[in-house]
Amino acid sequence: MRLRHAAVAAGLLTLLCVPAQADDNTRDLGRETLAPHDGWAAAEGGTTGGAAADDAHVYTVTDRAGLVRALDGGSDTPKIIRVAGTIDANTDDDGRRLDCADYATDGYGVKKYLAVYDPRTWGAAKPSGPQEEARKASAARQAERVVLPVGSNTTLVGLGDDAVLKGASLQVKNADNVIVRNLELRDAYDCFPVWQPNTGGLGDWKTAYDNLWLNGATHVWVDHVTASDKGHPDEKEPTYFARNYLRHDGLLDITGGSDLVTVSWSRFADHDKAMLIGNGDSVTGDRGKLRVTLHHNEFRSVAQRAPRVRFGQVHLYNNRYVVEEGDADYRYSLGVSTESAIYAQNNAFTTPGHVEAADLVKSWNGSALHAEGSLFNGYPVDLLTLHNAYNSGSERDLTADVGWTPVLHGTVDSAAAADRAVARGAGAGRLR
Repeated sequence: MRLRHAAVAAGLLTLLCVPAQADDNTRDLGRETLAPHDGWAAAEGGTTGGAAADDAHVYTVTDRAGLVRALDGGSDTPKIIRVAGTIDANTDDDGRRLDCADYATDGYGVKKYLAVYDPRTWGAAKPSGPQEEARKASAARQAERVVLPVGSNTTLVGLGDDAVLKGASLQVKNADNVIVRNLELRDAYDCFPVWQPNTGGLGDWKTAYDNLWLNGATHVWVDHVTASDKGHPDEKEPTYFARNYLRHDGLLDITGGSDLVTVSWSRFADHDKAMLIGNGDSVTGDRGKLRVTLHHNEFRSVAQRAPRVRFGQVHLYNNRYVVEEGDADYRYSLGVSTESAIYAQNNAFTTPGHVEAADLVKSWNGSALHAEGSLFNGYPVDLLTLHNAYNSGSERDLTADVGWTPVLHGTVDSAAAADRAVARGAGAGRLR
């Protein structure tokens, strides 16, 4: 049940972390709500997060234990949680730092795992047996620490310009009315990737954690968030079975029929697969859902999925894309997949010479893309025409008719103006 404007019943447990009184002259981000018309999250009642929380459910947290108590197991009680400083999810109840060796159990070891499931001897079967069971048990121990459920009617906001949540996977699962703002979400590092022999032809490593995962979530506003792999870049991980030993999944994935989401003024950086909207071509229950607005965000050194979309109606406007000279693994930015309906307006792309404008869009069973006002290295480009001209041999042509026109949005600036504004203002610590 949504409790946006209701008072909380008396007698609920009060959790005392650090006193959460704000100066009368200080802007209270925890009480702010999404403005009307600011994207899909403003539809059907809007998004207010924990703005209705009483004073007993306003917390300032400085460590994992305090954050866990404030989150209250993902309860629906209206709450405002202010994050101060850096919180590391990979810590025990006494605040001691934990590493992968602390989670390993039942005889699990990377070398043992590699020896057992080497494709040259194991073959293409799904891993099974003692080492896979030990991996699962070890992974479960880490998940107990790093998976943090965020419930309905919650605002999670960083204090000041240096609030960091490190190593955590925030999961908004089957919850409604959530706001996440002014936070750096860093390095959701999986200690125990699983080998999948039949993925991608050669097999691949699959990891468990997104920095932020919306799964069956509705009315969610993500604003001025920075998400990256900072601290443990996958490019520095070893190669096993001729595949990179990946440790990170998505930065922000929106799946499981999530709906009515606005992502604004955020920064996604230094990552492979940044944002997945809709997780399967056969998940037809996503039809009519996955309505997402992405505006004034920066995607920097992101190899792919910025975003990749299935089924959803996604309004993508005034975003900034930067591919660095050393980003040799860049694949694409906009992924057009099954029944997706992306309406892209006035986005700016800056790339080095090895990236062509035709590389910006990739289609898998997609049928339509509306793209207008795009800039490529300062020059106007028609992304749809370029895609159809250069990819007709391998992908079917896309049409411009996506079947809808966005109405919930603020001013759509030129791509050049948005590029400058986003460079100055996107990401955690830049909320003024």
